[in-house]
Amino acid sequence: MPDRPRVLLVASSCNPEWVSSPLVGWSIVNALRGLVDAHLVTQVRNRDAILRAGLREGIDFTAIDSEAISRRAYNLATRLRGGEGTGWTIWSAINSLTYPHFEQLVWDRFGQQVRHGVFDLVHRVTPMSPTTPSNMAPRVRAAGVPFVIGPWAGGLPWPKGFDAERRREREYLSYVRDAYRLLPGYHSTRRHASAILLASGEGFKQMPLSYRSKCFYLPENAIDPARFTRRRTRRAEKPIRAVFLGRLVPYKGADMLLKAAAPLVRAGAMTVDVVGDGPQMPELRAIVEQEKISHGVRLAGWVDHSKVQDWLVDADLFTFPSIREFGGAVALEAMAVGLVPVVMNYGGLGELVTPKTGFLLPMGTRPQIIDRLGALLAQLSENPHEIDAKSPAALRRAHEQFVWPAKARQIVQVYDWVLGRRAKKPQFPLPTPDLS
Repeated sequence: MPDRPRVLLVASSCNPEWVSSPLVGWSIVNALRGLVDAHLVTQVRNRDAILRAGLREGIDFTAIDSEAISRRAYNLATRLRGGEGTGWTIWSAINSLTYPHFEQLVWDRFGQQVRHGVFDLVHRVTPMSPTTPSNMAPRVRAAGVPFVIGPWAGGLPWPKGFDAERRREREYLSYVRDAYRLLPGYHSTRRHASAILLASGEGFKQMPLSYRSKCFYLPENAIDPARFTRRRTRRAEKPIRAVFLGRLVPYKGADMLLKAAAPLVRAGAMTVDVVGDGPQMPELRAIVEQEKISHGVRLAGWVDHSKVQDWLVDADLFTFPSIREFGGAVALEAMAVGLVPVVMNYGGLGELVTPKTGFLLPMGTRPQIIDRLGALLAQLSENPHEIDAKSPAALRRAHEQFVWPAKARQIVQVYDWVLGRRAKKPQFPLPTPDLS
């Protein structure tokens, strides 16, 4: 066996020029390429972007054309979701039914090479939903080759008291989400996987006990230091500057932020920038008018991802009261420039942000969140030094523990374990502790 393991990386969603899951898939794959002998298999829609990134088709990657099925599935899901920004459980459900076609094409193309030992292991990176089974898992294991899957994300329960937001997000299937356990391949995927990477504590809660011994905690998100080169250098003082960054949809909580901050904005103790766009924009404009805070609030609209750091470095707090974040990448992006987050202690946000690096609010009802957020912001406006005290730790945590190369090194430790190169199972604490 060569020093660098030979890995077939299967990532249907993998694109360096997109965001969300495709960018996560690409970032993981690209980081792993520096540590293993990798060949990427992805969907043909990603081909041109990957070529522009410098990979060689047929040598570094293979593009599989499953558009006959996947394009129809995408169009159907978009219609049922009412657009691309809502109804993620609808998309996951449809993808779970149509994705096996992609894996079948991958196996048709690479199955013989797997059986003949061309690859030391197979790793399915995306899709990241645990609802999507793998029909390759038993075939790979039957060939005597380890099969790694993940990071798996999603499935975070909706907090109590937010059913209205749940319906506005068209998350109707989330009421019966556990039905995915009845899908063909649910147990087969988990049973035949040699290792399962789980992106959150919720993933462990949902994993049957019989499979947990081969599970590893690996947050799905990280930062690319090349994308976040600027640093917050300002000193917090009245009026403190808060920034919100994200899609303007109900569960992200921009409306709760504006209501919590309104008394401070009117008093001249705080300003708020809302960066992003979405269906909630008209509602936010109405809140600004009703609360008479237009002099201290900017609704910036959509901003290109390359310009995001310019908004972050000019703020004192990253205020993001989202009530249902699987990954929380945006909090890492804020920390990457030294901006201190204010987030809910729930889901991915509560696992990425620590008391040393930010402010964590307990989950509650909508009125409770507004009251708690308002009280914290009032406290910080009177004691802005508490913000600056956390900024250096936030910066260190992002750049030392949550960069893609660090994540790739963790994955390679898992590879070494499943390949028998190390006897002791790697341990990645949940949540990731601060280094200092």
